[in-house]
Amino acid sequence: MAGLFMDGLINMLLPKSCAVCRKKLNDNAIDSLICQDCWGKIKNSAPPFCTRCGRHIDKSSNIKICPRCRRNDLTFDRAFSPCLYDGVLKELIHKFKYQNKDYLGRSLSRLMIDFIRDYELPVGFINAVIPIPLHERKMREREFNQSLVLGEAIAKEFNIELLEDGLCRVKDTASQADLADKERWANIKDCFAVDMKNRNKLKGRNLLLVDDILTTGATCSEAASTLKNAGAGVVFVLTLAH
Repeated sequence: MAGLFMDGLINMLLPKSCAVCRKKLNDNAIDSLICQDCWGKIKNSAPPFCTRCGRHIDKSSNIKICPRCRRNDLTFDRAFSPCLYDGVLKELIHKFKYQNKDYLGRSLSRLMIDFIRDYELPVGFINAVIPIPLHERKMREREFNQSLVLGEAIAKEFNIELLEDGLCRVKDTASQADLADKERWANIKDCFAVDMKNRNKLKGRNLLLVDDILTTGATCSEAASTLKNAGAGVVFVLTLAH
């Protein structure tokens, strides 16, 4: 009872505000973090989807693979993204990654989980979830891996094994966000590895790589290549946005 009283007093003196627009939250807020108005402004990716990267393709065309994917040799089998990296979601991801607001992962992972259910993605086919790892230097700076936060929620929701250390980052690369498309592929080359102790956990298994954003697909493609070279089977990718 005392705890409930204190919570009520704190909320009265310091009312919770939306993580985006900073307006006072009401009972309809998403996870007591984001107002319904801002949540409704998140732009969803709409079908039909490219059968490689998951981006929207023109309904009027008969192609199944987008022009970007035809130019690049992607090694993952297929990628999916529920949202567009724009507006409200772009701001939320920035706060999540760079402002130590790891608690936003609870709401952001919900978008991915709902997408899996809405489009009946074949999670029953997946043996393990692997988050894209950070280099130890970035991990020290950020104090958490945003991909792990998202991956944990997905693995828990669908009762899939989480292999947190299934992949490691062995090169401290420049930020992909600061590079042009062609530079991203060179920057990420040979930056991942699989420890010998984890090879048996990967051999012949179908994996779901989880990351926050897919842009060129270079990071996820390099990660998928490393996993397949270690014996993994099918590698799907799920990112929050593209």
